[in-house]
Amino acid sequence: MQNIDLICVGKLNAKYFAEGVAEYQKRLAAFASFRIIELPEEKIEEKNASDAVVKKALEKEGKAILSNVRKGAAIVAMCIEGRQISSEELARFLADRAGSGAGDVAFVIGSSHGLADEVKKAAALKFSMGRITMPHQLARLVLTEQIYRACTINAGMKYHK
Repeated sequence: MQNIDLICVGKLNAKYFAEGVAEYQKRLAAFASFRIIELPEEKIEEKNASDAVVKKALEKEGKAILSNVRKGAAIVAMCIEGRQISSEELARFLADRAGSGAGDVAFVIGSSHGLADEVKKAAALKFSMGRITMPHQLARLVLTEQIYRACTINAGMKYHK
């Protein structure tokens, strides 16, 4: 069974987002070993922090992210400069990974400041959910649903229309 991890910086605070993510996490158990790893966001005390302060915080978050990626897993960095792909393309990506014998995948959602360059450089795929801006908690719910959708596409189920 394929291991799919969702590594997130920050916690889900809103109950309705947590319930939605939990529902898709439960559904995903039929297709993959799916786990969510929540890492703490680095505190930046200054309101108008310099780029150097933000970069240092991102580097710390990046080290924590990379240390939680399973050995050999393909990293999918969720970032605004990434490619926009369809649900079918995401399904193909997961199927290709599963069929390669190195099936583990780690999706990564960074903090409100983004992702460290080291994480982006290590990514097999940089993926964007579009040019819109959304809260990271909502992005986590949407991504979890899309991973589930991709799994149902690969299984030939009618969930995806």
